[in-house]
Amino acid sequence: MNVLSLFNGMSFGKMALESLDIKVNKYYSSEIDKYANQTTQALFPDTIQLGDVTRWREWDINWASIDLVTGGFPCQAWSMAGKQLGDKDERGMLFWTMLDIMKHVRYHNPKADFLIENVKMKKEFEQYITTHTENALGKVHKILINSALVSAQNRNRYYWTSFPVEQPEDRGILLKNILETGIVDREKAYALTARYYKVGNGNINRYANKSSDQVVFEVFGLTDTCIAKFKRYKVKFIKHDNLKAKVLTAGDYTKLGKYGNYLQSIGEGNKVRKLTPRECFRLQTVPEHHIDTLLNAGISNTQLYKMCGNGWTMEVIKHIFKEGINNA
Repeated sequence: MNVLSLFNGMSFGKMALESLDIKVNKYYSSEIDKYANQTTQALFPDTIQLGDVTRWREWDINWASIDLVTGGFPCQAWSMAGKQLGDKDERGMLFWTMLDIMKHVRYHNPKADFLIENVKMKKEFEQYITTHTENALGKVHKILINSALVSAQNRNRYYWTSFPVEQPEDRGILLKNILETGIVDREKAYALTARYYKVGNGNINRYANKSSDQVVFEVFGLTDTCIAKFKRYKVKFIKHDNLKAKVLTAGDYTKLGKYGNYLQSIGEGNKVRKLTPRECFRLQTVPEHHIDTLLNAGISNTQLYKMCGNGWTMEVIKHIFKEGINNA
């Protein structure tokens, strides 16, 4: 098959197809992040790079030959963690660019499949995207899947597809199963984000003052320098010497902005640390041989964290493709 991947990132879609032994003749990637493109070329050197998605009318493609189009369009404008401006945000307008491309492909090949992905969002946005996708592409199947079913990470995402998809079975994978070293105080990791690299070692937990604008946090093993970064968010801290945090909820960091992205409590002796790049890729269910390639590709850990947080959970995509493409 021939695949067109919009907002390709580091090619999680290609990994999923590869793991299903689906032969890909041509894999076209539209991505502007240079590190993501470097990663893709390290993993899949035969990828055809197209560049900026907004310049799609200039692409040299036989549109009728495309069998599958994928698009995880930017989530910042739609996420409940963002400003929620939808397509009034410049980044949100890329939803329409994606639909234009998919509609163009389906004009030339009505049998082409599609997969669209984005974060769990407010009902108004979810219905807006569903309605306009149906108007552009016809019948749409929508499903919300938590990556926790196939990985050690809680990560809810919406998927809109051209074929029906059922929920994957729970594989019972826990955070402790993906560690290189150490122990954990929870069963599942919180959803990775592209900002995970900004977080220092340590852990925080909201526990009181829900009725107040000022959120109170207990702090476990976090350095004073790292704590100082939180002051702008009017957060009150109670510091502890012990390293055992209570179970957190995904909403605990909404008032902390970019510095509060899902610290994991992982103990090694008397230390608490964050996840390593390898462990993060394991949360995204990247095969070990691909992780080895990524860690030896000359890309900084900062960029690896970003790409991993921006990416898909590979086993979820594999499940979706197995549900539809293999049965087509």
